[in-house]
Formats: sequence, structure tokens, C-alpha cells
Amino acid sequence: MITSLSIENFALIEKLSIDFSSGFSTITGETGAGKSILLGALGLVLGKRADLTSLKNKNEKCIIEAHFQIANYNLHSFFSSNDLDYEEETIIRREILPSGKSRAFINDTPVNLQELQDLSLFLIDIHSQHQTQELSEEDFQFQIIDSSAKNQDLISKYDSQLKLYKKQKSDLSQLNLQIQNALNEQDYNTFLLKELVEADLANCDQSELEATLEKLSNVESIKENLVKAELLAHEEQFGVLHNLKEMRVALQKASGFSATYHSLFERLNSVLIELDDITRDLKNESENLINDPELLENVNHKLQLIYSLQKKHQVLTIDELLEIQNELDRKVISIADVEAQIQFLEKSIKENEFQLNQLAHEIHENRVKVIPILVEKLIQILEQLGMPNARFDIKINETASYFKNGKDELQFLFSANKGSDFGVVKKVASGGELSRIMLAVKAILAKYSKLPTIIFDEIDTGVSGEIANKMGDIMKEMSQTMQVFTITHLPQIAAKGSTHFKVFKTVLNEQTHSELKRLSNEERVLEIAQMLSGMKVSDSAINHAKALLD
Repeated sequence: MITSLSIENFALIEKLSIDFSSGFSTITGETGAGKSILLGALGLVLGKRADLTSLKNKNEKCIIEAHFQIANYNLHSFFSSNDLDYEEETIIRREILPSGKSRAFINDTPVNLQELQDLSLFLIDIHSQHQTQELSEEDFQFQIIDSSAKNQDLISKYDSQLKLYKKQKSDLSQLNLQIQNALNEQDYNTFLLKELVEADLANCDQSELEATLEKLSNVESIKENLVKAELLAHEEQFGVLHNLKEMRVALQKASGFSATYHSLFERLNSVLIELDDITRDLKNESENLINDPELLENVNHKLQLIYSLQKKHQVLTIDELLEIQNELDRKVISIADVEAQIQFLEKSIKENEFQLNQLAHEIHENRVKVIPILVEKLIQILEQLGMPNARFDIKINETASYFKNGKDELQFLFSANKGSDFGVVKKVASGGELSRIMLAVKAILAKYSKLPTIIFDEIDTGVSGEIANKMGDIMKEMSQTMQVFTITHLPQIAAKGSTHFKVFKTVLNEQTHSELKRLSNEERVLEIAQMLSGMKVSDSAINHAKALLD
């Protein structure tokens, strides 16, 4: 429920702060006094767009702040999902800057208008005669029936089941597409895989193969140089080994005279030993080096195959080719896995369908049972409101399709007069009749569901006398379970409220201001008397006003 509202610099309101109570509150005032301004201010708090024309003083910002008691609305999940601080007394503030920019806050956290609009659905329902078109909307019609049938928990379970069902259907579609694509690519993937497997890449060293190819391609040149190197080492007079041996003999003779000479001797001896090993290896390599055209051809063929595969797959290394091979292997094998997933999912979908159908049928049966009771209640209320011949024709058919609230299609038709055909409510009912039907519907909804605060904006237009009195009784009864406001010009309804507010205009410094005041008991008697007789209040009007308030 809304507990307070403060307005600064909005339309004709310079500054206003008012507290509200639970139960039934009435708001009265002359035409043009500013009742629509109050609704406009509330509209901004609830997320409607603003413009600079809303500012009373164009050089100052407009601030509208509303406090709501939300402890009974179960809104923790909403605040959590929108990353907002939950407070049982939630404060919504809207600011309109002179620049035209608008800002909104929920518990001092900046929010966008969409978040504000989403929250407002749980807080206030502003209903005017012009908003009765929702009577013809299927969602609202189902809301009426399901509230009466107490289907909320079933529909919640059904909705969760339906979301799972739709996800499973989507997953199944994706898997079928995947397997179709896999089948389409199967032959090609199998060919690519076979090509890579046959290449035996795991046992290949590209660098080694390239080195072998280089060696086999230059056998004669390599052998010639190896032999030459060996001869240079072994030449009897000028060979490297011969000279080094002569150097060793010379140093050996001098090594006994100094540690330095001995060290040089040992170093030279090491070189001689190493060179001797090298010449032996040169000889072995030279003897083992043979011209092998067949091996050369095989190595060259292997390398060309590797180069070709690297080019085809746009990679540079054998490791990358092996990764591709493994991926192709997984693709070829994965079809069987996907087929198993499809079988499991199809079974799960069938089970889900069974549960969905059970829930939908239970929802349908509850609706079928409650429709006659609902029709009877609507007719009873409308009889009290001066519509004795009102009739409803509510037909519900179970279909094969899954809708968001079950499997039913709904026809909600109305006839106001005997002998007239049934038709869509908004087409066959007058404005006054629509107001009374909506009031009857809201009265029924108030008994079965936790509605937010409701504001009736001159819903009593076109009625008077005893009918107005009955409308007031109905709204007062609704206020037993929810906060109800009504903006009215009828004294019969104004007198029904537990709290009475008056909207009026004042002129200060040649400026017109709208103000809202909570009336005392004496002020209330006078206000209702003026509604009965005009500005010139008679004793009879005073007495009549007192009688209405008793």
C-alpha cells in the first residue's frame, strides 16, 4: 500500500506532502481542482514518461516521492533479480530536471523506466472508465477465472514445466540439426580422417625427414668433403694429426719445468685425442654414406604428403595436423553420442508432455467448475448496480496447443438486455455499464488474490442514487482486504470512505496552486453537504450529509 506522497514543483503543485492510511479513501474536489494532477504525479512515480511541461517553475527540478509498504507482496525475488535493495518500506523517487532529463530511484538506487514500470504492476492499479478495454483482453479474462478457481499454484507449476518443455524441444531441434549436419559432412570428414590416419603423422618427425632429404640429395658432395677432411687430418708430412703429435712431443719435454707448460701439454693432448676421434667418425660416416635413390624417393614422397596436408588444412606443423585428426575422429564418433542424447531427450519430452497435460487438464477442470459460480456472482453484483438483465456467456475449450497458462481457449461474452445477442463486452456495453462490470470484476478479484492498491478514477460516471450507494458499498467491502482510493463527484460514495481527501485550488501572489487536504469530521460534513446542494449549504444538506456519514 502507498503510505505517503510528496510532490514538489509539478504542474499547479508547488509543494505537497500527504500521508495515506489503509482501507477506503475518497478524493473529492471541483472539476479542474487538480485531481488529474495527482494521478499524473503518481503516473510519473510508476514509470510514465515526463516532459518539461510538467514543471511549475521551469528553472527548478520536479521531485515526486512515494513510500510503499510492500511486506505482504512477496517481492524479494523481484528486488533480487533487478539487483535492488529490498526494504519493507520502499521509497520510489522521480526527478525531472530543467534540462528535460529524468531520473528514477528505488530505495536510492538509480533505475530505468522499464524497471520502474515492472515494479509498479505490483503496487498500484489506476483504473478509469477509459481503461475498461482490458475486460476484452484474454489475459485479464483468464485472471478473473483463475483467481476464482484458485489456479495460481497450478499455473505456476505448469509454467515451470512448460519452460522446461520448450527448452527440451529447442535442445532436440538443435541436436537434430547437429546430427543432420554431421551426416551431411560424414563422408567428407571420414575421407579427411582416413587421409590423415594413413599418413601416420604420429610417427613422423618433419625436421628429421627434411634433414634426411637434404643429406640424400647431396650424397656425392658430402662424401667428397668428408674424405677430404679425413685426408687433411692423416697426411703424413703436413697432416693435422702429424703436426699435433710433433707439438705434443715438444710440449712433453717442457712440461716438467712448469705447471703452466704441463697444463698446455694436457690441453693439446686432449685436442689430439678429440681430433683422432673425429677422423675415425669421418671415416665411418664416409664409408656408411651411400647413394640410395629408393630411400630418397620415399622420404621426398613423405614430405610432400605432409606439405600437402598442411596446405589443405592451413596449418604449419604436424602437431596441428594431429589436433585436426583428433577433432575429425571425435566428429565421426560423436554421431552415435548425439543419437543417444536424442533418444534420451525424446523420452524426457514425452514424460514432460504427460505431466503438462495432467496439469493443464486440472487447470481446465477447475475453470469449468468455477465459471457458473463466477457468472452467478457477477450477475448478483450487477443486479445490485442496476443491471438486472445482465448475462454472461463464458465458454472454455481444451485444445491441443500449449499456452502460457494452460491449453484452453476462452470466449467471454456479455449481453446487457433481454433478447439481445451476446457480444464482446466493450462493443455491447455502454460506458456506465463497463464501469459497473469492471467494479464487479475487481470486487471478485479482491476476494481471491492479493491485488495492489487500486485507484478508481471517476468510475462512478453515469450513475447516481441507489446505484452509487451500492458502488460505494462494494468499494468499501473491497477495502477490507486491500487499499482502495476512489476519485468521485458523488456524495453517496464520498461518504463511504474511512478517510476523505479534498483537492482544491488557491491563489497566492497571483499564482494558482493545487492542494490536497485530509478533511476532519466537521470539514467532511461540509464537503459532502456542498456536493449535495452546491456552495450555498442549507441545513437540510448538512443533515443529509450527516445521515450519509452515519
